Amino acid sequence: MDVYNSEQDIIQNLKDAGCDDKQIQELQELYEQGQKEKVHKILEKHRKNILDKVHKNEKQIDCIDYFIYQMERGKRL
Repeated sequence: MDVYNSEQDIIQNLKDAGCDDKQIQELQELYEQGQKEKVHKILEKHRKNILDKVHKNEKQIDCIDYFIYQMERGKRL
């Protein structure tokens, strides 16, 4: 059963996932050409890039939390 009701739903999902118009166009063309493996590979790479950013941001949050913790303990810079 298809989850998407229209091509617009797919495009919106890709936009929500952070794909730009150029990426969406490329994915559409590849999909229409039957190159689903290539589409999958591109989406996996995009997913990895997003996850790398998440991990970087988590590390930054940890640094902020540690700094706040040190300030609350009365540590000087």
